[in-house]
Amino acid sequence: MNDAPAVKEADIGVAMGITGTDVTKEVSDMIVTDDNFASIVAAVEEGRGIYDNIKKFVHYLLSCNAGEILVMFVSVLIGWPAPLLPIHILWVNLVTDGLPALALGVDPVDPAIMRRLPRPRHEPVVTKSRALWMLAQGVFMAACSLLAFAFVLFIEKEGIERARTAAFIVLACSQLAHSFNCRNEKESLFTIGFFTNKKLILANAISFFLQMAVVYVPFLQGVFKTQPLGLFDWVLVISLSSFPLWAMEIIKILNRRKENLKTNV
Repeated sequence: MNDAPAVKEADIGVAMGITGTDVTKEVSDMIVTDDNFASIVAAVEEGRGIYDNIKKFVHYLLSCNAGEILVMFVSVLIGWPAPLLPIHILWVNLVTDGLPALALGVDPVDPAIMRRLPRPRHEPVVTKSRALWMLAQGVFMAACSLLAFAFVLFIEKEGIERARTAAFIVLACSQLAHSFNCRNEKESLFTIGFFTNKKLILANAISFFLQMAVVYVPFLQGVFKTQPLGLFDWVLVISLSSFPLWAMEIIKILNRRKENLKTNV
């Protein structure tokens, strides 16, 4: 408690605020003002929660950006017309991505966070495994958007503007659905509770409302080159947009089963 050289050499030196010496306080990284060890536990829990939310924020934005890049890259690669206009991508980045990402930044702390092992000191925010997950999720969202575009353009033959509208909405809405995936890497959304982050629900609702305004407000239709969709198109859009959420729920179930089998063995 009052060994200044030991506190200085520690990864995180902790000094007592009341009984600690001035020298120890000077070299420490953290001072417990009430001399209560429970305060250290609370600080660690709060720190882990903040770090967790930073990872969720980064994960969500990078995986969504991967999806947007793949939509354009794949369409060019196979010789299709551009499924999205530059203004569509700008809109998705500013509106559809922004609000849910901010809401993920204030996600409630995982109740099991203190049962986790400490992470390695030099582990980056984006590890190799997380980068692969982000890429895979980007592939899910890009595939859904391209499927909507191809169906409306080549099967329904409704024209390029309507096909772009479908691709635009599917990309935006699949990203909104994906924001719920980012709340927890292992646990199902239905386990942690759909309504435990009301700010995320509100952010998604506002983003969806703004997305609908782009499609159905006449002035914005001219700016964004969008067209209203028919009933069948909406069934297609909703089905494809929700796919990333259900796909990740299934993957989480399979991963938990694998972990349980390893534990039992």
